[in-house]
Parts: sequence; structure tokens; C-alpha cells
Amino acid sequence: MSVIEAKNLSVKFLVYHDTSPSLKAYFAGLFSRSSAKTVSDFWAVRDVSFTIKAGDRVGIVGHNGAGKSTLLKALCRVYEPTAGTLSVNGKIAPLLEIGAGFHPEFTGRENIFLNGAILGYSESQLKAIEPEVVAFSELEQFIDTPVKYYSTGMYMRLAFSLATAMHPDILILDEIFAGGDAAFMEKARARMTDLIDKANIMIMVSHDHNLVESLCNRVLWMDHGRLIADGEPADVIGRYVSSQKRAGQ
Repeated sequence: MSVIEAKNLSVKFLVYHDTSPSLKAYFAGLFSRSSAKTVSDFWAVRDVSFTIKAGDRVGIVGHNGAGKSTLLKALCRVYEPTAGTLSVNGKIAPLLEIGAGFHPEFTGRENIFLNGAILGYSESQLKAIEPEVVAFSELEQFIDTPVKYYSTGMYMRLAFSLATAMHPDILILDEIFAGGDAAFMEKARARMTDLIDKANIMIMVSHDHNLVESLCNRVLWMDHGRLIADGEPADVIGRYVSSQKRAGQ
């Protein structure tokens, strides 16, 4: 059974600050100490705890810089926890950045095999799903064109089609519906519904609150790296939106 459990999960980055004087100050002799760089801690995620079980469809909301994407990358083991523990049971298909893992000089077809290998698929599995990935992405005409010529929407269509072709245990999406034409987005939502119906875990970050409410049965609200709320989508999103309105006053 797929399950994700975080206990006091924290992710810290080191931030370097350049305190060197300006060129003008240097020549004017207006500085009193040598060039230096200071380092400070930045906690992108701080003491976050939750349990996500099979069948859960979880949305994550919060302002830019709240720690949403860092949390997703921690779940995908892109970042290791600085403190706390994280347990993930299940095969993850991450869609964190459009075209992440694609080689710009490779064709769309070649990138299916490159990106698929990164996702953990075997060559035989990729050969089996290749026709379906190409067909679903609607890129038949461009599949043998280097992806450096693809638009953002074409990247999204190919990446989404590949990541969702084999019904992973855990699907993680970061603003994947931000681009693309309306017709493909409708297809993508239908496929997402199909994945969810098969009791896989889905975790998504999106600023489209209507989309989050339509796809998710649970929402986490992140703010400055901390988990503020975890509950019903309408309730948590309503509280988050209200807080943003108050902050803007």
C-alpha cells in the first residue's frame, strides 16, 4: 500500500551574502574591512508533519516562496531532509519542472527513453508505452524533432504523457497545468481522474484553486516553510485566500 509519512521534516539551505564593497567605494577608499562573504541559514521547510495514504489527492497552496516546491522535491528525494524523517512507500513519478530531464539536442522520441530511464522505467517498458505516449501527447508530427524547438506547451504534453503512461503509485505535479491548450488540459484532467480512481496517491502544487478543489480531497497550506493547515479543500483554500486579502490591505 502506498503511503508517505513526514515527521518534523525540515530542509535547510545555506544563503551566501556578498559583502564586498562597490568598485567606486574601493577606489575611493571608503571601506574599512576586506571583501567578505557571510553565510546564513534559510529554512525552506520547517517542522512539517503529515501522513498521506493510498487514494489521497493532496493539493498544496501558499504564496511564492512558501516552501511548496521544496517540499515536493524532498518527497522525490531531490533534497534530503536536514532534520526530521521522511518515509515514502511506492513508486514515484515526479513532474516537477516542465521538460526537466529532457536533453535539448535529442528528439522527442529519444527523450522518451532518456526521461523514462530517469523515472525508473526499463527499456522494454518504454518500448511498450512509446506509441501511447506519442499519441496522447499529440506530437506525432514533431516527435522526431529536437525538443529545443518545442514550445512550453509541447514540453508539458510530452512530459505529462510519459509520466502518467504507466499508472505510478505516487504522482507528484508542480504547476503542470500552467500551460497548454484547453483541449489537452481537458484530456490531462481526465487522465488524472483515471489515475486517482486506481487509488494512487496524487500530490500537486497549483495556483489554480478551482483546479485544486476539483481534483483534491485534501489541501495543505504552507507559509514560510511551515504547515499552517491540513484539511478539506474548500475550508483550507478559503482560509488561505482570506489571509492573502488581509495581507494585501
